[in-house]
Amino acid sequence: MNTAVAVLAVCFTLNMLGRGLGDSYAVFLLPIEREYGWTRYQLTSVYSVFLLVSGFTAPLIGILFDRVGPRLVYSVGIACIGGAYLAASSLDRLWQFYLLIGATVGVGVAMTGMVPASAMLSRWFHARLSRAIGIVFSATGVGIIVFVPIAQSLVDSYGWRGAYRVLGIGKLSIAPLVLLALPWRRFAAGRPPERASPLPASGAEWTLLKAMGTSIYWGMVQAFFFTAMGMFAIFVQLVAFLVDAGFPPLTAAAAFGVCGMLSAGSVMGSGFLTERFGSRQTVSVSFVGTMAGMLLLLALAAWPSTPLLAAFVLVFGASMGVRGPIISSICTRHFAGPRVATIYGTVFASNSLGAAFGSLTGGVLHDLTGGYATGLAFSLCSIALASTPFWRVPALRNYR
Repeated sequence: MNTAVAVLAVCFTLNMLGRGLGDSYAVFLLPIEREYGWTRYQLTSVYSVFLLVSGFTAPLIGILFDRVGPRLVYSVGIACIGGAYLAASSLDRLWQFYLLIGATVGVGVAMTGMVPASAMLSRWFHARLSRAIGIVFSATGVGIIVFVPIAQSLVDSYGWRGAYRVLGIGKLSIAPLVLLALPWRRFAAGRPPERASPLPASGAEWTLLKAMGTSIYWGMVQAFFFTAMGMFAIFVQLVAFLVDAGFPPLTAAAAFGVCGMLSAGSVMGSGFLTERFGSRQTVSVSFVGTMAGMLLLLALAAWPSTPLLAAFVLVFGASMGVRGPIISSICTRHFAGPRVATIYGTVFASNSLGAAFGSLTGGVLHDLTGGYATGLAFSLCSIALASTPFWRVPALRNYR
């Protein structure tokens, strides 16, 4: 197999096993709530800790990757997630969920996610970096369609504790293969570009401080932060939302999973759409689709029906994966150089921080109002704020 293709496949698979499995928390939320009587805010805050830790550690993972390479980063990340899930099967205190499902899984997902993947891909893909990043970014959606229904079936068959045990053992069994069976030295070597790469805009090598002095850096931070905040104010509660609306749990989990599947398709196509129509146009259409999906979800709360559910899944799922790979591709290309993982890690951290704040806010608003309408309004405002850098910042407005 061509080495570049192998690198792409490994990055895709490990990202799917990390973030896809981490997002399966959505199906554990209601069973844990029913067993312990904890509030929605308390349970969504576990997910917020997961996202916060993933975000805060992303820059550190970038630095670690630049110094020690992919073998240690990826294998330790897989072991963290597997060990946390296995231990979660015996938890009975909220702080334990914060520590394991929140903090430990957050570290593991950061170590197997887009920060190391983007650094790896930038060494192998030059002219087609946007498409390569889009493919790996789609692993999150593929992971959702694979693991969320599996997790729901395991919860239905063995309870939430048994589900965590099975998933944890499965994950731990992969860690030795990641550590020992993959040719990481060859993967990390990369290949020279087909032609000379343009120098950064400053005419010098990018550092984190230089990057933070540019408007394009902060425009990407704003877009990542507010997109994630708007999406996760409702996304982590989506399965619970649909169950509360009257849909069976497995139907709700399947809808969640199909959203992930559609997002995988939109992510894979984002590179082509960007090359054909431009970044601003592609991103703007996706934001409109996301807002339309949220309005459909609001309608579902009042008039639950299968046609409305299908329309929501189609519109929301097809839109939700587009922004991430476009922003990631712009960042890795614009700040190309030996410190790209460190710079991208700080930009990507804003995505996780926004998701954490949104998840926490969504839980608080649900507990305060007893419903989801206020949380959806909050999400709509956040998405509107996320779209503005692609119209306000010249470097983003004109980027292709």
